[in-house]
Amino acid sequence: METLDTDQDDTGYHHNKKGRSFFADVLTLVSGTTIAQLIIILASPLITRLYGPYEFGLLAIFSSITGIIGVIACMRYEFAIMLPDKDELSANLLGLSLLIVAVVSVLLAVFLLFGQEILYFILNTRDIRPFFWLMPLSVFVGGILLALNYWNTRMRRFGLLSIAKSLAAAATTGTQLVAGVIGYATGGALILATILGSVFATTFVGAVTWRDHHLFLKEKINRSTIVQGLRRYKKFPIYDAPSALFNTVSWQLPIFILAKFFSPVIVGFYSLGFTVIQTPMNFIGGSISQVFFQRASEARLEGTLDQLVEKVLKLFIIIGMFPMLLLMLVGEDLFVFVFGGVWAEAGTFTQILSIWAFIWFLSSPLHSLYNILEKQDFGLKFNIANFGTRLAALTIGGVLGSPYLAIALFAISGIVVYGYVTYLLLVYSGVNLARVRGLILSNGALFLPAGAIICALKVLGVQSVVILVISVLLCSGYYLYIFKAKKIEMI
Repeated sequence: METLDTDQDDTGYHHNKKGRSFFADVLTLVSGTTIAQLIIILASPLITRLYGPYEFGLLAIFSSITGIIGVIACMRYEFAIMLPDKDELSANLLGLSLLIVAVVSVLLAVFLLFGQEILYFILNTRDIRPFFWLMPLSVFVGGILLALNYWNTRMRRFGLLSIAKSLAAAATTGTQLVAGVIGYATGGALILATILGSVFATTFVGAVTWRDHHLFLKEKINRSTIVQGLRRYKKFPIYDAPSALFNTVSWQLPIFILAKFFSPVIVGFYSLGFTVIQTPMNFIGGSISQVFFQRASEARLEGTLDQLVEKVLKLFIIIGMFPMLLLMLVGEDLFVFVFGGVWAEAGTFTQILSIWAFIWFLSSPLHSLYNILEKQDFGLKFNIANFGTRLAALTIGGVLGSPYLAIALFAISGIVVYGYVTYLLLVYSGVNLARVRGLILSNGALFLPAGAIICALKVLGVQSVVILVISVLLCSGYYLYIFKAKKIEMI
């Protein structure tokens, strides 16, 4: 069996596939995420004062288009890299993924030669036109990074991925600041900076992977094994690729519909608000989800999947519920203080989205269970339904001329759909639902005193700065309590 479980074999292939805890792997990834998020957080007050909502709106539109294509850049074969018990087959799936990325990028370039008018019609703005030709490059670079990410995740090279996150954040943020300071505070500068960050991360991960693994990859990758992997995991392009496409389009629908019915300025408000919601979730949630996929693949074979899922869900509830409920109350105050008065509307959007964001946060690590349990067909049905409900919700708000109504209906549909899918995935995993309900209720009760204090301060007309300071103290006190009470288990 072609597996590599020692520190180094005779091909020069370095890895560490055993001997580390789930929590240790998460901490490794979180260290890079922490640096990346700190860079973004510290620079955000400056960037939002250099660039306006309109420029952020153009970046959001560009990122939405490339994000939709990027999610199927490997036709989802990158997930299959994690599943074989033989590293040889995984290496060939990596090769297959990279080939598909090249084909998809070329097809996108061809489409842009003839299909630009379709994008103009959908987006209702031509200001994005000069940046269309950067889209194939963005998809190509991002797709390579995606495939390499899962290869190195399989090998538990989380330190490498951690450094890559920091490099991407530093390159992107640094370029945005420099461009803004020297007088190029445009949407194009934001777009180019984002691509540059991706290029830095991809080049770094690719160079280190090639240095350490190229002998093994060159020896094992061949046409017949690539075809074997193509056939063995055909459910990924057949079911999971369209499922992921529907899911990603549904995520980007607010960008497209707000641009269609309103303006890039409203898109910019939504984009910044959604980014602020994502930041704390990606801080830990993204890293846990990535490690969870690798460990859940093993836990299914060992018969301990229900235990792992329950522990991870408990961790997400404890970490995420309190701050998201707090954000629901102080979102507008936070945005005005941190980003400036022009961004107050973005804070209101964030308040509307906060409860939905928490439900999504809970479900985020569980979505890899579709692939682990090989229920990609169910995932496709869910994502089609999710797309339909979001499209209806946002369109109603757009037709009625209210971006607030559009965002509110979008949030309600998300609460219903993601709540339902989380329930089903817990059932499929054999998790005790009564314990999960009890955990949600007990953590909700912990927030009630803090919520009452904030509401009372608002009724009394206390200054926003004071409310924010008290909010930070309450949130810090909560996390101090849960750590002292040892409510977070080592997984």
